[in-house]
Amino acid sequence: MRAPAIRALGVLSGDLIKCGGPEMGPALPQSADPTAAEILALPRPERPGDRFRRATRECLLALAAVDAMLEDGKASREAIAGERTALLYVTAAAYGASNRAFIERRGGVMHFAYTAPAVVPAEVAIEFGVAGPYGILIGGAPATLRAIEQAARLLDAGTCDRALVLAVEIFEECADLYARHRRSYRWPLVETAACLWLERGAGALSFESARDGRRAAGAAEPGERFAAGPLADLRDWRAQATAGPVELSGRWRGEHARLHWSPEKSHVRGSAA
Repeated sequence: MRAPAIRALGVLSGDLIKCGGPEMGPALPQSADPTAAEILALPRPERPGDRFRRATRECLLALAAVDAMLEDGKASREAIAGERTALLYVTAAAYGASNRAFIERRGGVMHFAYTAPAVVPAEVAIEFGVAGPYGILIGGAPATLRAIEQAARLLDAGTCDRALVLAVEIFEECADLYARHRRSYRWPLVETAACLWLERGAGALSFESARDGRRAAGAAEPGERFAAGPLADLRDWRAQATAGPVELSGRWRGEHARLHWSPEKSHVRGSAA
């Protein structure tokens, strides 16, 4: 399959103290839950306008990731507006916080709309005028690799001129729930919001996935980002400014996926915040 070219990449990550791009709000308050110290959280971004007064943290982080991507690509928001931009959103858990808030009656009746995963790409589409094909994939790292493959197919078929792959994962609000299954994850949990801008390229890309029933274990680097992991890995690879290909991989609930990618614009550095 023809690989897409990387136009820009914005990553907001809880393991980095500095938050660039859009203005970020104050850090989250220290939780009384002892497991919260093992979650590297992102602050709630500040965004002007009454429309965002009720917006959830995952929605605001998604918008901030797109802002960071545009800053990385030195592009205006008009560059991604319109019907020729596809949007693929991936998450494993970012809608958990809003659902918990609604169930515990902390959000009010107006909060109900934010319990659906679709609200995050919807906010991005409204704010940036993205009106092309879109899709939502629920899962961990393999789902993000599959989203990149789907973006490559859309671009290769001429269905769109550019494709955005967006992933958001937050954990702070559900720290106690993750602690119940702490052996299932590589701690700390690292909150991450990332957006990748792809265009038609001339490299090569191959995707493979298999189910072996095993959970992820024994990673070289600590930290768990769920669906945002591959985009953070891609950020690190681009920061090395190497010309060679990259292999992205990940596990989730017994699925092991790999994406071998030789992008055309591998030398362009990514944005980290």
